[in-house]
Amino acid sequence: MKTTMIILILIFASCKHDVMSQPNQTIKQTFDFELEKYLGTWYEIARFDHRFERDLQGVSATYSLRDDGKIEVLNQGYKNSLDGKLKTAKGKARKSSGGTDRNLEVSFFLFFYSPYNILELDSNYTYALIGSESDDYLWILSRTPQMDDGDLEMLIEKAEERGYDTSKLIMVEQAENN
Repeated sequence: MKTTMIILILIFASCKHDVMSQPNQTIKQTFDFELEKYLGTWYEIARFDHRFERDLQGVSATYSLRDDGKIEVLNQGYKNSLDGKLKTAKGKARKSSGGTDRNLEVSFFLFFYSPYNILELDSNYTYALIGSESDDYLWILSRTPQMDDGDLEMLIEKAEERGYDTSKLIMVEQAENN
């Protein structure tokens, strides 16, 4: 009985820690989200490291509307440098069944979807902070390959306020603006 009680306490403590360490995914909409304005190409300015984008530079994501109402996703980047081999990944996204219009789900494999939350977005759709339900995923996106330093610092601060460890951010090399 005593052993069972200790195991239950340890399980509860670990679950409580996991829940408490999750980043804040609350979306405060100050304007109506328009998917059509969000579509198009976004450049990755910074991200957390993960295996599916490891060592990629010049990363972009292009979103377009499909005939079935879902969103086509084309991610691409260059291995190790802007002169490296182009790597692409095609996927799809859809609106999440819960949350706001800025809560999407993305899939790159069959029917396995992951949360894609547009946490911060300016009214001109020029920059975005993207998160997931886990504190393992965070992206800072811009409509241009280079981002204003003030906007970048503001998004990093907002990510910190949400509970993300921004020391894990990797700055992504991009070509100069044309």
